[in-house]
Amino acid sequence: MPTSRLIPLLSHLPTFDPETGDLTVVIETPKGSPNKYDYDSNCGAFRFVAVLPEGMSFPFDFGFVPSSLGDDGDPLDVLVLLDASTPVGCVLSARLIGVIEAKQRHKEGEWIQNDRLLAVATRSRRHTHIASLRDLRPELLDEIEAFFAHYNELAGKEFQPVNRRGPDEARELVRIGMDRFSQAENAN
Repeated sequence: MPTSRLIPLLSHLPTFDPETGDLTVVIETPKGSPNKYDYDSNCGAFRFVAVLPEGMSFPFDFGFVPSSLGDDGDPLDVLVLLDASTPVGCVLSARLIGVIEAKQRHKEGEWIQNDRLLAVATRSRRHTHIASLRDLRPELLDEIEAFFAHYNELAGKEFQPVNRRGPDEARELVRIGMDRFSQAENAN
């Protein structure tokens, strides 16, 4: 008789691949999409949450780091450089290259930390040479920050980049997010 196995929620996958040590990423919104999707762990599915304004689309695949929590109570956000976009719900391995530290708030609300991790998909061919933010063309980081500032402004929020840091600092933020996730799980 077959035994039943529970399929883990995507939000509870291992943060790092146990064999390679690469970061695990779940893609919520593909590069080029004018639609925004969020993973809903209550039903184990992706929800359509918004349409970006005319002419706007995500500059790279956007997703989250499983088994992590940011200051905003959501899994850590990550933007993944890859040769071509992946579908909603794709799970991939990536190499952290840095982080855009940022704060965000709803109008007149409190500022909270809401960083954007940056990573390169492990299987990428085009971006294999990128190991840190220094390897990107400088204007690209300005463009990414401008995208998130404008996107949030149109959603009634403020997004303010504070600093740019490298892969070691990004990994430390992931470790903190993992600890926060473990504490929240143990509290339940």
